[in-house]
Amino acid sequence: MALPDTMAPAHINFGLTADDYSSYRAGFPDAFFDRIQGRGLIPEGTRLLDLGSGTGTIARGMAERNCQTVALDISLALLKQARGLNTVSEPRPGYLLADAESIPLTSNSFDLVTAGQCWHWFNGIRAALEARRVLIPGGTLIIAHFDWLPLAGNVVSATESLILRHNPSWSFGSGNGFYPRWLEQLRLAGFVGLETFSFDLEVAYSHIAWRGRIRASAGVGAALDESEVRSFDDNLAALLGSDFPAEPLYVPHRVFTVIGKKALGWTSRLR
Repeated sequence: MALPDTMAPAHINFGLTADDYSSYRAGFPDAFFDRIQGRGLIPEGTRLLDLGSGTGTIARGMAERNCQTVALDISLALLKQARGLNTVSEPRPGYLLADAESIPLTSNSFDLVTAGQCWHWFNGIRAALEARRVLIPGGTLIIAHFDWLPLAGNVVSATESLILRHNPSWSFGSGNGFYPRWLEQLRLAGFVGLETFSFDLEVAYSHIAWRGRIRASAGVGAALDESEVRSFDDNLAALLGSDFPAEPLYVPHRVFTVIGKKALGWTSRLR
């Protein structure tokens, strides 16, 4: 079976917006980690590999819960931010510059693999096969997203329209925060016992923080040049001042998570 190409456009570079990314992109909420912990998936000493770790929101959250964590990302700039943001002394996360589709680590060496806010950038089947390879028999893969929700008349919808004015090629708007295709990819890669959970919550942003969050998005700071980013940011500031003057902004978000187990005695025929 032919494998689909990665969704990541070549011109997207989150390293260009690493400062805004580390300052303004909200990490996964405590409720996400509580639900993972409540399922018994992160006992103390869990060996965890976090794919597409970015500035390390999941890697830090898991290390705070006594996991032995390695954070992997293709951006050196983001890994440097992750190291600087780390406040966990023991067990201290490790950092690895590599891509999720070709992990330079030993097979059967992790209890848990996570991927937060990044799976859509990967070749999903290749990444799932690599995750399966590095997991121990019976190990777990967790894929999660934490997405804003564009609703009629809300600040997200207005912001997405502004992004499209400045970057018509941006293709990640109008999402609902659900990703059923992940289930298909995990099944093809041999994962079993698949389950999902989701929950919604509001995240409070000041105007400055929302502008920073949007600058750190794939449609703005990771894709546009500096002058274009400044122009966008000026227009967003004007939009907020005129249409959404109250602070903080309460922005609806959805956490969506897929969990799969490495099947025993299964060999993929995908190449």
